[in-house]
Amino acid sequence: MGRLGVTEILVILAVVLLLFGGKKIPELMKGLGSGIKEFKNAAKDEQPADSKKEDTKE
Repeated sequence: MGRLGVTEILVILAVVLLLFGGKKIPELMKGLGSGIKEFKNAAKDEQPADSKKEDTKE
Protein backbone atom coordinates (compact mmCIF):
# COMPACT_ATOMS: atom_id res chain seq x y z
CA MET A 1 0.00 0.00 0.00
CA GLY A 2 1.14 3.50 -0.76
CA ARG A 3 1.12 6.61 1.31
CA LEU A 4 -1.96 8.78 1.60
CA GLY A 5 -1.91 11.90 -0.51
CA VAL A 6 -3.78 15.15 -0.05
CA THR A 7 -6.67 14.02 -2.26
CA GLU A 8 -7.19 10.81 -0.31
CA ILE A 9 -7.14 12.65 3.02
CA LEU A 10 -9.71 15.17 1.74
CA VAL A 11 -11.99 12.35 0.58
CA ILE A 12 -11.73 10.62 3.95
CA LEU A 13 -12.52 13.87 5.78
CA ALA A 14 -15.53 14.49 3.52
CA VAL A 15 -16.89 10.99 4.22
CA VAL A 16 -16.41 11.46 7.97
CA LEU A 17 -18.19 14.81 7.80
CA LEU A 18 -21.09 13.27 5.91
CA LEU A 19 -21.38 10.32 8.31
CA PHE A 20 -21.15 12.16 11.61
CA GLY A 21 -22.21 15.70 10.79
CA GLY A 22 -20.62 18.96 11.83
CA LYS A 23 -21.87 18.91 15.42
CA LYS A 24 -20.45 15.51 16.38
CA ILE A 25 -16.92 15.95 15.04
CA PRO A 26 -15.67 18.27 17.85
CA GLU A 27 -16.98 15.79 20.43
CA LEU A 28 -15.23 12.91 18.66
CA MET A 29 -11.93 14.81 18.48
CA LYS A 30 -12.16 15.78 22.15
CA GLY A 31 -12.69 12.15 23.11
CA LEU A 32 -9.85 11.01 20.88
CA GLY A 33 -7.50 13.61 22.36
CA SER A 34 -8.32 12.69 25.95
CA GLY A 35 -7.88 9.01 25.14
CA ILE A 36 -4.44 9.61 23.68
CA LYS A 37 -3.48 11.74 26.68
CA GLU A 38 -4.57 9.01 29.12
CA PHE A 39 -2.66 6.39 27.12
CA LYS A 40 0.54 8.46 27.24
CA ASN A 41 0.19 9.01 30.99
CA ALA A 42 -0.38 5.29 31.61
CA ALA A 43 2.60 4.34 29.46
CA LYS A 44 4.83 6.86 31.24
CA ASP A 45 3.77 5.74 34.75
CA GLU A 46 4.19 2.02 34.05
CA GLN A 47 7.52 0.56 35.14
CA PRO A 48 9.29 -2.21 33.23
CA ALA A 49 8.65 -5.74 34.50
CA ASP A 50 12.34 -6.30 35.37
CA SER A 51 12.51 -3.39 37.81
CA LYS A 52 9.32 -4.56 39.55
CA LYS A 53 10.86 -8.00 40.18
CA GLU A 54 14.00 -6.44 41.66
CA ASP A 55 11.94 -4.26 44.01
CA THR A 56 10.06 -7.25 45.43
CA LYS A 57 13.25 -9.29 46.09
CA GLU A 58 14.74 -6.72 48.48
